[in-house]
Amino acid sequence: MKLLIALLFLVSSTCFALTTGEKAPAFKLKGLSKEVSLSDYKGKVVVLEWLNHGCPFVRKHYDSGNMQALQKKYTDKGVVWLSVISSAPGKQGYVDQAGALKDKMENKASPTDILLDPTGEVGKLYGAKTSPHMYIVNKDGTLVYQGAIDDKPDTEKDSIATAKNYVANALDEVMNGKKVTAHTTRAYGCAVKY
Repeated sequence: MKLLIALLFLVSSTCFALTTGEKAPAFKLKGLSKEVSLSDYKGKVVVLEWLNHGCPFVRKHYDSGNMQALQKKYTDKGVVWLSVISSAPGKQGYVDQAGALKDKMENKASPTDILLDPTGEVGKLYGAKTSPHMYIVNKDGTLVYQGAIDDKPDTEKDSIATAKNYVANALDEVMNGKKVTAHTTRAYGCAVKY
């Protein structure tokens, strides 16, 4: 019986996981000023960044300026960067539109938009488990990267200087017409608060 339960858990936890190389699931969420659909950005490279400013792993990247620098560098090159907040009401990281705008301004963040997913529907659709959990969708709408921002799963700002940044590497490869070499990595951070 225990083996059957373990197998059912394994099957249920893998059945809904996204596979890199497949079409990214469509979604529509409330942004800071309008409703946003993934299809709005057809023909563009899109980064999806799961966000919770209460998480020390997220703070590492924002307090150091690392995340904002990545956002600015790539949005200046035409990449669409969508920060997604899937924290449920009453849970750590939950914000409404006004709170998301305030966080954006206080953190001097530069995403294209911040999307609110308080039901967790889109986070669960993508299988976002942590913040930050990063996804890259290419111009054809194919998921080409999912996982960690880098290879330093800690909260130390000093480690960023020696980290291998998976997201930057994947974006550079996609933008140069190359196949993403490290297309799936293990995301690290705080659990998404569904």
